[in-house]
Amino acid sequence: MPGVRITPRSLTCLLVGVLFVQGSMSARGAAQAPPSATLRSAAPAPPTRELLDKYCVTCHNEKLRSGGLELTKVDPANPSAHADTWEKVVRKLRMDAMPPVGRPRPDAATSARFVQAIERGIDKAAATNPNPGRTEAVHRLNRAEYQNAVRDLLAVDIDAATVLPADDADRYGFDNIADVLSVSPALLERYLSAARKVGRLAIGRSTSAPVIQTYTLPTLLFQTDRMSEDLPFGSRGGVAVRHQFPSDGEYTFKIRLQRTYVDCIRGIGEPHDLEIRLDDVKIKAFRVGGEGKGKPAPASFCNNLIGDPEWEAYIHGADEHLEGRVTAKAGTHVIGVTFGREMWEPEGVLQPNPTPFSLAINETPDGLPSIDSVTISGPYNPTGVGSTPSRKQIFVCTPARPKGEDACAKQILSTIARRAYRRPVTPKDIDTAMAFYRAGRQSKTRDGSFDAGVQSGIERILVDPDFIFRIEREPSTPVQGPAYRISDLDLASRLSFFLWSSIPDDQLLDLAARGRLRAPGVLEQQVRRLLADPRAHSLVDNFAGQWLVLRNIRSAAPDAEIYADFDENLREAFQRETELFFASQLESDRSIVELLTADYTFLNERLARHYGVRNVYGNHFRRVALGNNPQRGGLLTHGSLLTVTSYPNRTSPVLRGKWILQNILGTPPPPPPPNVPTLPDKGEGGRPATVRARLEQHRKNPVCATCHATMDPLGFALENYDAIGSWRTTAEGGSAIDSSGTFPGGVAFEGPQGLRGMILAHKQEFVETVTEKLLAYALGRGVQYYDYPSVRKIVRDSASADFRWSAVVLGIVKSEPFQMRTLAAPPAAATVAAAN
Repeated sequence: MPGVRITPRSLTCLLVGVLFVQGSMSARGAAQAPPSATLRSAAPAPPTRELLDKYCVTCHNEKLRSGGLELTKVDPANPSAHADTWEKVVRKLRMDAMPPVGRPRPDAATSARFVQAIERGIDKAAATNPNPGRTEAVHRLNRAEYQNAVRDLLAVDIDAATVLPADDADRYGFDNIADVLSVSPALLERYLSAARKVGRLAIGRSTSAPVIQTYTLPTLLFQTDRMSEDLPFGSRGGVAVRHQFPSDGEYTFKIRLQRTYVDCIRGIGEPHDLEIRLDDVKIKAFRVGGEGKGKPAPASFCNNLIGDPEWEAYIHGADEHLEGRVTAKAGTHVIGVTFGREMWEPEGVLQPNPTPFSLAINETPDGLPSIDSVTISGPYNPTGVGSTPSRKQIFVCTPARPKGEDACAKQILSTIARRAYRRPVTPKDIDTAMAFYRAGRQSKTRDGSFDAGVQSGIERILVDPDFIFRIEREPSTPVQGPAYRISDLDLASRLSFFLWSSIPDDQLLDLAARGRLRAPGVLEQQVRRLLADPRAHSLVDNFAGQWLVLRNIRSAAPDAEIYADFDENLREAFQRETELFFASQLESDRSIVELLTADYTFLNERLARHYGVRNVYGNHFRRVALGNNPQRGGLLTHGSLLTVTSYPNRTSPVLRGKWILQNILGTPPPPPPPNVPTLPDKGEGGRPATVRARLEQHRKNPVCATCHATMDPLGFALENYDAIGSWRTTAEGGSAIDSSGTFPGGVAFEGPQGLRGMILAHKQEFVETVTEKLLAYALGRGVQYYDYPSVRKIVRDSASADFRWSAVVLGIVKSEPFQMRTLAAPPAAATVAAAN
């Protein structure tokens, strides 16, 4: 069918009609704060205005409206009438943030009874008239979801970061929030390019020119041990990568060794064995080093003015022979490049890890060489597409030429389209895909083969709005009430993107298509099945990585002069520890509370040495019991979190306190006011002072005191950890660490153990915070005030299961916000609401 092709203009026109249905009906609300332990056990009392009039309306009246809150016209006896306002009040009272420090305040029991009565009034009304809220009608897949969907749809592993831009995380902390996943013409062009690349890799068709891919290792990654579980025992240094070979053929490998800034190769005074492995099979072996003629320079072996010319020439090009060509099959393979481990150690005093400066200019020829990069190019002389996992998944039939080709192509494309669109396909879907198949089958720019036609059809499916977007359509029949229950197909997509960050598999999709997903016991069985699947690891990568701000460890840059012990090995170990710890909690279905109480963690030798934990050897991570170690245990003591909540040159009690308030206690402080003064560099009178002393000076400003009174004590409790998570007993200038803190309500604690104890005294509130974050991630929208009754119900119901992860996840999946959706407002009402 000549003339049928994809262009940016045609795809834009195709998407415009879909994007018009996208409405922004979700008003953003403040995050919920955890209630106090006293609140949970106190008997409720009817709320009255007396408490408000005595302690609150002095500031929160019609005239002052402090904090934008006015409480003179709200009725505490009917809290559901102004639930949005009361949820804000509850949040402040739970954290003893109000009344402000120095103002009269009620006793804890009175405040707790008041809060409990307000919550129960709101929850009772919500049970009668639930408001499930409304996620955007058109929800674009983010980059991680696109990558996972391509993997599960076509069995093709791609690095989506190379074809799609990064997604922004909104103020709720996640990059899967629907209303910030915008679409631009430039992004549409990226999707077109990505579809062409994925289609080519899936079918196994070669490009006209060889593809070159370079894998570069960080300079500060010390290669003194086995670097990966994919490398053999007894190896040292190097790298293991998963590389996609597009077709059967010959591929060239080129290895470059690490150099100083003047391009001198390190550690080649002695010979070293180097090998390349393909799927753990040795395919090439080299020997490098020990062949330089002449003498190295006495001060620096890389110095053309002092060293012998022959030696200097050698140290610039000793790795020129480290390349070769091998034959490989199409598909994804593990490529390993590593040295053989020498059974000797350098003589002399053991030296500390070099700094970036010393790595750039200093090295001796008798050190150890390291891999700088591995470049793979090809295919050369391709011999065919081979039998790859992607072709096995795509080609569900073999055409009987020539008459059977169209029927087979229709079967192939309809199977892929059903999975890609997450619903049964329509005749129009098939006709569109087949039109592109025929155009590719007759294309002069391609070879006109059956495979070329199927590739064109796949590319068309990958740019269809029903693949790129999760589109939740409203029911075609009238609905009684303001909300409706979403279809089984939409529920299946919500579930799979929640737990897998990917499309539903055939089992889940079949149940939804037959209307069986909500049958008794079926939904729970599917939730447990999805959680047990390896694809549930996306909760670690995408939920935990963002909730715990773990992704920020990649960009952390501690000052090398102050924290010389920090290197890329430690950075990777920090991230790996927290990922393994969180994954073990999910896989073992532990209590969410154990995130804070665990007396174990996951360490390798590098990280154990940093923490001061003995008898851990090797680069392999393993579970390590910590016993009663007062310095380590639970998330709060992980080096990853302590590093990302510090400045490059010092700790920050403010950043750490804010992180705890926002991510552990669920009570984020308000944004700082304009023109707030910065923290002074020195104490009063210009004298040197600790961070704590300078913060106390900073809090003397009444504008700053309100927020810092809750943030700073939490951060002070972690001051024994420096900016890269090492334990210390003295602060700046050699003064002793003061890790004590007191909340505005009078609760005192000291050190990490005291902080952990304070949080554990309110463990149900901590679970509420985790549930709120997980619900926002599951829905793809921020949690609003009308969602808080559902959050509290999920936590209450999970208490009998000791707040295990499965109980909370099941509670979310069965909740009204997850199962239902508010109808779109009529156009006129929506216009008025937008104007307001």
